[in-house]
Amino acid sequence: MAVSIDPTARVADGARLADGAEIGPFCTVGPHVEIGAGTRLISHVNVTGHTVLGERNTVYPFASLGTPPQSVKYGGGPTRLVVGSDNDIREGVTMNTGTEGDHGITRVGSGCFFMVGSHVGHDCTVGDHVTFANNAVLGGHVQVGNNVVFGGQAAVRQFVRIGDGAMITGLSGVRADVIPFGLVHGHFAEVVGLNVVGMRRRGLSKADIHKVHRGFEALFFGPGTFRERLEAVAAELGDDPLIGQIIAFIRGGSRPLTMGAKRGAQRAEP
Repeated sequence: MAVSIDPTARVADGARLADGAEIGPFCTVGPHVEIGAGTRLISHVNVTGHTVLGERNTVYPFASLGTPPQSVKYGGGPTRLVVGSDNDIREGVTMNTGTEGDHGITRVGSGCFFMVGSHVGHDCTVGDHVTFANNAVLGGHVQVGNNVVFGGQAAVRQFVRIGDGAMITGLSGVRADVIPFGLVHGHFAEVVGLNVVGMRRRGLSKADIHKVHRGFEALFFGPGTFRERLEAVAAELGDDPLIGQIIAFIRGGSRPLTMGAKRGAQRAEP
């Protein structure tokens, strides 16, 4: 299937377009861009920098992908943006390349839905099947797992990790790491429960969800310090794959953890 380029589009020499790629009216494609088979730029899309778009992505008007990082430390180097396949990238979405001070790359997975005005900052890693509602934004160096959902106008500060299957409700400001399957809410976000709807959609059984809830309750609202609760849950329930994933996520962090909102639980570093 041949490449389709509208006469009003501008594709720089050096750009690599796979069979079936479609470049719509008034799009601009830079010289270091690679666009995969079946990916469509609808119109007025800017793809620049050292950017790779995988296969079968659909990018809507006024999205801008691969622009330089919004960082005062960026020195102009050939850092990269790599986007997977089968993503739906709606109007006004922005994604920046990485910085020299990190790994120099921003990565976005496959099967994601980026609604109007959402933003992926420099050096972020976004997993597969992640949903960004309108105007949800990530600061630099954020790590997002698979199957995460961000509500409208949610904002995540730099260097935060979001675990698999978490749900960040609209208007939430996330300042610290969020456990896998956590449900986070609030202007200064706190964990208010588990993303049970998301767990059901992933096909988890009722027994699995109850077990994770039991571990969650013990971890965030049991007696003792947070470190004591973590070790107790790990000893009792750590062999369960889902709870083991939560434990490993917490132990793998070096920054504060978003803590529970109920029963006076305190924020603490893991």
